[in-house]
Parts: sequence; structure tokens; C-alpha cells
Amino acid sequence: MIPFLFDPTKASDWRGLFTNDDGQLTQAAERLLTVVGIVVGLVLLDLVVRWFIHRAKSRVAARMAAARPGDAVAIRGRLDTIAATVNWAVSLFLIFLGAGLVLGALGLDVTTLVAGVGVVGIALGLGAQMLVRDVINGLFILLENQYQVGDIVQVAGVSGQVIEINPRRTVLRDLDGNVHSVPNSAITVATNMTPGTSRINLNISVAYEEDVDRAIRIINEECARLAEERRDDIIEPPRVLRVDDLGESGVVIKVLGDVRSFKQWELAGELRRRLKKRFDAEGIEIPYPHRMVIHKYPAGHPEERPTGEMPRAGDGSEGEA
Repeated sequence: MIPFLFDPTKASDWRGLFTNDDGQLTQAAERLLTVVGIVVGLVLLDLVVRWFIHRAKSRVAARMAAARPGDAVAIRGRLDTIAATVNWAVSLFLIFLGAGLVLGALGLDVTTLVAGVGVVGIALGLGAQMLVRDVINGLFILLENQYQVGDIVQVAGVSGQVIEINPRRTVLRDLDGNVHSVPNSAITVATNMTPGTSRINLNISVAYEEDVDRAIRIINEECARLAEERRDDIIEPPRVLRVDDLGESGVVIKVLGDVRSFKQWELAGELRRRLKKRFDAEGIEIPYPHRMVIHKYPAGHPEERPTGEMPRAGDGSEGEA
């Protein structure tokens, strides 16, 4: 089979598919070459545009990060979001442009074709209402900068880090590594957990037997030490806000503090660790669930036996024959 494909004696048969008797290209060959040229040209154009956008994004990010070092992560996320959206729009435009050019190269009248499928277009339009809603909602998300690539958000009941945004969907990766694709039309409320400033919000419980004022003083001391050591990450040092609740097993003390984005979970965990060690050293009890068993009958009473246990002979629980 392979030798036949390259048999020089059969070359004239293959040339006959693309040329006529005068050696000129046939109309089909010309159209085929035109279509191939259109596709290759548009693919190359898409690659060039993507390269240009990436280069422009890198330069702008470097300049803005140099001007505002503290916001470098947010700046990169915002520019990544804009670049991904522009790439998506350019690719979509080139696809429609390529489809029109290919149809024209094949000798099809695009206007007649569009008019001929008008009924089908209406049906597709009705079916594409959700897609239109996705795009409109996605544009508002981008224009209002509700969140950007890299942010930790909760949308449509799903929480995770944003790894992609485009006018049709938002893609999240959760803590377990699962990737969730959420249509933008399903996003009615978006909660951004990593804006410019985040917050530590802790509830610390101590036992009722402990001195509350002493516990508050110790908590504030540990908060001050943490703020001194992590001053670059802490905007407003955490401190005790109030006694928040008298719970079932202990007194609840609320601690608040403002920190930089993405640092709230790390710093909250570190503060919990320090407070646990300090409470242990100071002898302050952290409440935990206890179970108290109350016996209804005194020891030795017949009702005190487990269910199903028969009384022993001579124990006075039943008469002797």
C-alpha cells in the first residue's frame, strides 16, 4: 500500500485531482488551498495576538507592582483576568471570522445561508438564553471587579480559589484540589474572602471557673507578640473585642484583627497555637464536652441492675419457696 502511494508511475493520477489538462489548478484545489490558508493564517494571528497580550500584561504588571509592592498579588490577578477575557473574545471573533471566510471561499453566499437558516437561528436563540445570561452576568463581574484570578471566593454554594474567569463561566479549585466550573448566570451572590484587607475573627472559649479578666489579659499579650513578629502581614493588630457569649460549657471571648489578603488563615492558626500553649502554661482550662452520669437509684437497689440481669438467689429481691 505504501509503495503504491509513492509510485512515480501513478503520480499523474494524483496530479489529476488538482490540475486540469492544461496543468492549471482545478477550482476545487484552489478552494482547498484557500481554506487551508485561511485556517493557518487565523491560527497564526491568534497566536501573535496572545503573545502580544501576554507581553503587554507582563510589562504593565511589572510597572504597577513596582509602584505598589504591597498590592502585587492583586495586580497580577486583575491583569490575568483581563488578559484571559481579551484572549477569549479574540478567539471567539476569529472563529466567526474564519467561518465566514471559509464559507465564502467555498463559493457559498453567506447572506443567503443566514437567511435560509433564520428559523433554525430563532430556535437556537431561544435555546441559547442561558448562554446570553452567562455572558451578560460575566461582563458585570469583570467590569465591577467583584473578584479576580487568584482570589478565594464563594459563589453558587462552591468555595475555592479562582483559576479562570471568562464571560461564560468561573472556574474554582477547592481545598481538596477539585475543579468546579460555575456558569456565571448561576452566580447571584459572590463572597470574596481575599479583598485588599482580610480579617482574623476568632472565638476563644475559657472555662467558667477561670478568671475572665486574666484570660483577656493573656489573650491580648499573645496578640501583641504576634503583631510584633508579623508586622508586615498585620494591618490592625488583633485584640479582644468583647465577651461574646456565655456558652454551654464556657465563656466565649471574641478576637478581631485586620491582616493582608490570604494571611488570615495562617495567622489565625498561629494565634490559636500560641494561645493553647500559653493557656496550658498558665493553667487556664479550655472547655471541652463532658458527660456526667447520674444514678437514679442507690447502689445495690434492684432497679440499679442492668436490664435483663436476673436476681441472685438469696439476695432478698424475691421470696423463697
